[in-house]
Amino acid sequence: MADVARLDGPITPFHLGFLIGPRINAGGRIGDAALGARLLLTQDEAEATAIAARLDQLNSERREIEKRMVEEAEAEALAMIGLDDDENKSVIVTASQAWHPGVVGLVASRLKDRFRRPSFAIALDPSGHGTGSGRSLTGVDLGRAVRAAVDEGIIVKGGGHAMAAGVTIQSERIDVFRAFLEARLHNDVKDARAETALLIDATLTAGGATAELVERIEKAGPFGASHPEPMMAFPNHRLVDSGVVGQGHVRARFKSGDGSMIGAIAFRSEDTPMGKALLSGRGEAFHLAGTLNVDRYGGGERVQLRLVDVARVN
Repeated sequence: MADVARLDGPITPFHLGFLIGPRINAGGRIGDAALGARLLLTQDEAEATAIAARLDQLNSERREIEKRMVEEAEAEALAMIGLDDDENKSVIVTASQAWHPGVVGLVASRLKDRFRRPSFAIALDPSGHGTGSGRSLTGVDLGRAVRAAVDEGIIVKGGGHAMAAGVTIQSERIDVFRAFLEARLHNDVKDARAETALLIDATLTAGGATAELVERIEKAGPFGASHPEPMMAFPNHRLVDSGVVGQGHVRARFKSGDGSMIGAIAFRSEDTPMGKALLSGRGEAFHLAGTLNVDRYGGGERVQLRLVDVARVN
């Protein structure tokens, strides 16, 4: 699987979570759920190679399905909250008969990230039976709200935890479900959206972001939801160049005052305010925030900043 994902260097938690894991999961999302298990259990190299290639293909198909669904869901969400970002709309609930049920969780996650609201995506079959998935903000217990909706008879079944939930619902109950969530979660969402501070662990310049530093940070891992990677700030670095790569990612290079350079990437940001700022701001100075890693793509070894936020220097 590392070979088909075209990985260079040692396998890291990032590779497992964002490159290998999605390919293993692709079979369960849009193909044969047993493929991933067979890949992990087989002792036959030829079989493993064939399964990995099939999962890689399914993952590419999954990305195309997801891209189309996200575009449709974002358009529906914008129609709900408006271009002025109506604060009275606290929850996003989208649905379509054209959507694949294996991808709704990914779509919900994208909606949550873009609009900073708890979000649901629901795939409906021709009979109006819906299978949906939701993602939430820190401080908004989505699982509890879904279980309450079950108790009220609004949805057929559902459950989950604070940050994610799944639902089974009839299409004619979607508006009722949306209104129920709005009433129940409005205050919690308002508080969560008001918390916009980005906690910074250290301040660096491009010259201080060395491979040795990244190695020392990695020894404190693996990192995850309750143990986040250290967040680094890079004040006043000039944007040398930028461009779109891969599936809507924005790659950039920045120069510090002493002439040191650092590469950076903002994942899935082409159409976001951050991505647009990077693509239009060549030659300008920015404050940067993100996490560090070593990029070994193409056989080299370069320290890279995974961007979380940027701000133009006034």
